[in-house]
Amino acid sequence: MNSKALFVAFACTLVACSTGTALTTVAPSASSFVPGPCPSPPEDIPELKTARCGRLTVPEDRHHANGRKITLAVAIIRAKSPSGKNDPIVWLAGGPGDDAITEIPMALAGKLDANRDVIFMSQRGTYTADPKLTCASVDRWAAETLNMPYDAPATGDAYAVATLKCRRELAARTTDLSAYNTLESADDIEDLRVALHVAKWNIYGISYGTDLALTYMRRHPGGIRSVGIDGVFPPSLAGGAGAWASAAEGINAVFKACRAQSPCRQRYGDIAGTWQQLVLRYEASPKTFQVEVPGHPGKVNVMISGGMLVQWAVSPGTHIAGKMPASIDALAHGDAGPIASTWAAPKLNPAGIGVLGNGLFSGVSCGEWVPYETERDVVDAGQRAFATFPLSIWKNAPNLPFMRQNCRVWNVPSVSPEVRAVTRSSIPTLVISAQYDAQTAASFGAYAARTLRNATVVTIPNVAHVAFASPSAAANACAQAIVRSFFDVLNRANTGCIRKIPPTKFVITPRH
Repeated sequence: MNSKALFVAFACTLVACSTGTALTTVAPSASSFVPGPCPSPPEDIPELKTARCGRLTVPEDRHHANGRKITLAVAIIRAKSPSGKNDPIVWLAGGPGDDAITEIPMALAGKLDANRDVIFMSQRGTYTADPKLTCASVDRWAAETLNMPYDAPATGDAYAVATLKCRRELAARTTDLSAYNTLESADDIEDLRVALHVAKWNIYGISYGTDLALTYMRRHPGGIRSVGIDGVFPPSLAGGAGAWASAAEGINAVFKACRAQSPCRQRYGDIAGTWQQLVLRYEASPKTFQVEVPGHPGKVNVMISGGMLVQWAVSPGTHIAGKMPASIDALAHGDAGPIASTWAAPKLNPAGIGVLGNGLFSGVSCGEWVPYETERDVVDAGQRAFATFPLSIWKNAPNLPFMRQNCRVWNVPSVSPEVRAVTRSSIPTLVISAQYDAQTAASFGAYAARTLRNATVVTIPNVAHVAFASPSAAANACAQAIVRSFFDVLNRANTGCIRKIPPTKFVITPRH
């Protein structure tokens, strides 16, 4: 829908009126949209100064539609073309717990607004929603435990204490933490479509947003023209076991790429073997190093353990793939700086405090993931991924450490098994994966596409999680061009740029 049509729709909330766009006729709803000021994200976003904004009011728990209401921030960036299409794109953020409003720069860097309006709505519980279910106590845990073994019981206890504090804080902001889940978020999206009187629109989701997109496709297919998913985490695979499969696939893809290039292979030898030996050594005997961290005064104490090296390899390691072998080799020769500093920097960055919607993160992970797999499932997946590692590492899946312990503290019921269902659909869908993705395996894209009859499946080489915003200029431009092309011509998207993406340029350091 072009900007003029959306502006008129603001005045037509929940009732039919003529905007020049085909409208849907719907029954009265417990949800409503009211135009208003644009939200205030943690960092300034210039595009919000000219956006059309407002708030969607929805039931906190749709099982009690007449109960408590919550509001979600909405921002609509108008198409640059004066003859924009009438089917906007809706951006679904990752996390769970990221706010779509904060990802406006990412979406617009890919020129999604070239000829369509782009709609951003905060998922329930995220930064610009009300209530805002953020918790500085949980965000600070990572920095406060930098000098503790990553997967030690004491580290998990500290996480649980922070989570319990968070739960108590959020109890004052909401009456039902169990209402913050993917099923409710999918219904929020549909309520927005109905409230804006959009007949058909397009969906683009990244990371956890792909889980949400696939769920929305199952629950509300009628209003969807097409879907793009990037960094696919299928609902049926989401959780610790899937995290281990992703870690192994992405990390090993970087090592394989190094072996395939003579300079990298000759300089670093069996870098995969070196990394695994370091994991075993530092898990048995963790060691503290003092390192300099950009933007942080003085030196920082960072403890390296085996579990930390696994998580570092997943992220940031695969995201800085060109530096990954050199960083591992440096540690093997006693220089912990490259690994320890890149590990500590994001954890010490104050900009990351109080931004993630922890209430949504825990609602999803504790209501949808943990209940549907056992601790044995996670351990077995860890063993399949890296057979030589010890139990202490296998128990804590990458990106989801101590989740069972945390979820006992969070104490919400499991979400309906429907949230784990496989999505079967004929909606045109672009499925994008990244070769080095250690957070949502590249193979997960093909897995999801098996039941999407009109899927276009592409893998962007030489980049990690979320190809739409990779640090490789060529790969990034390619992924973004494919997405724009897909929304214009659906299953005839031009993917030829994939062949032009250069191989990873690995850093080759002098021999020690």
